Amino acid sequence: MSTAPISIEQLKSQIENGTIDTVIVAITDMQGRLQGKRIHAPFFLADTVKHGTEGCNYLLAVDVDMNTVDGYAMSSWDSGYGDLAMIPDFDTLRLIPWLPGTAMVLADIAWLDGKPVTASPRQILRRQIEALKAENMLAFVGTELEFIVFKDSFETAWSKSYRDLIPANQYNVDYSIIGTSRVEPLLRAIRLGMAEAGLTVESAKGECNLGQHEIAFRYEQALTSCDHHVIYKTGAKEIADQQNCSLTFMAKFNEREGNSCHIHLSYRGVDGSFVMTDENDKENGLSDLGRAFIAGQIAHMKELTLLYAPNINSYKRYVPGSFAPTSIRWGRDNRTCSFRLVGHGPSLRLENRVPGGDVNPYLAVAGMIAAGLDGVKRNLPLEPAFAGNAYTSDSERVPSTMTEALKLWRESEWVTATFGEDVQAHYANMAEIELAAYGRSVTDWERFRNFERF
Repeated sequence: MSTAPISIEQLKSQIENGTIDTVIVAITDMQGRLQGKRIHAPFFLADTVKHGTEGCNYLLAVDVDMNTVDGYAMSSWDSGYGDLAMIPDFDTLRLIPWLPGTAMVLADIAWLDGKPVTASPRQILRRQIEALKAENMLAFVGTELEFIVFKDSFETAWSKSYRDLIPANQYNVDYSIIGTSRVEPLLRAIRLGMAEAGLTVESAKGECNLGQHEIAFRYEQALTSCDHHVIYKTGAKEIADQQNCSLTFMAKFNEREGNSCHIHLSYRGVDGSFVMTDENDKENGLSDLGRAFIAGQIAHMKELTLLYAPNINSYKRYVPGSFAPTSIRWGRDNRTCSFRLVGHGPSLRLENRVPGGDVNPYLAVAGMIAAGLDGVKRNLPLEPAFAGNAYTSDSERVPSTMTEALKLWRESEWVTATFGEDVQAHYANMAEIELAAYGRSVTDWERFRNFERF
């Protein structure tokens, strides 16, 4: 039975009877990870409910290893690394069944004077949701995360330098029942845990890479879906750890198929009307607004790539014939295109196939909402649906490197106008930090090619 959301009164009752003793207050950082505190439950009721809690403002200004880095306007040694406020969003309060005695609430981030931290991923998405609502529309979203399961624990995988890990399946188990049965104890624990935490689970299936699987969840309004995404991603790792195995959502673990995060998105009117559909369009079922929405996605895909592919590793997914897109085209149920139109009538939606499993959902969904809204406002014309193999087409290409994506993001006047100079600079700096760190590293590939032969 779902336990989300729960009220403060319900939480209080469970704290008083000893069921809950810990409340996690978590924000989502630039990398899409949950960061925050475990608060003793009685103190949460007495203090945090009224005042929130605080955390160092470097939480939105560090690299993936939590190293302090230069270049962020909001946080630095010169400014003293002060605090920011974590303000609980009680609409997200829920029990976490896979962690004994634990509840969780997600938080928005503000400065201590109450002003929002505009570079916060959740705040970036909120702004685009508000812009869409001003046009009397809402966005509905579903995210499809793939992951690879290994029989090694996280600690063992680290100690082995992530070499010679044992995948949970030794062959392609895409749609295989016997192949997924082998991993069912883990998949079942994740499904049941997420259902009890308030997510609506749809299904689980095998995927192409060795040990690769996907668990699907029902679509929700944009902010809720992104909240569920980060809870699921964190929880799946925690549950895997409890079973002494590990899993990864990284975009490209090896030379086989990468981990995708296909994002399904559609607009509806605030009254629930299906504004993207028109039964008079016998070919695709699209309204004029629906066509303009897709045209906006195509128009802005390149400059938004940094939000869809936020790491150097992300770009290694884009290989012809890998089910990761390389051509910026849209098609009706065509998996070779970047954008795939699926469903009919009320279920009609656009699937963005560019993001990988490493995506920050708040940023990617914010980008899609903004691109679609621009297409609608400008009534952009839509090219015909692509039929055939888009991999071999002469279409424009998805940016193939983070360097290219950074340049497009940094130089885009539309990005500046849509997200603000501060957000544009903040995430450009994030990319620069990653590129610099990668440039300094020496890889096994280089050692094997150069140790003896040069």
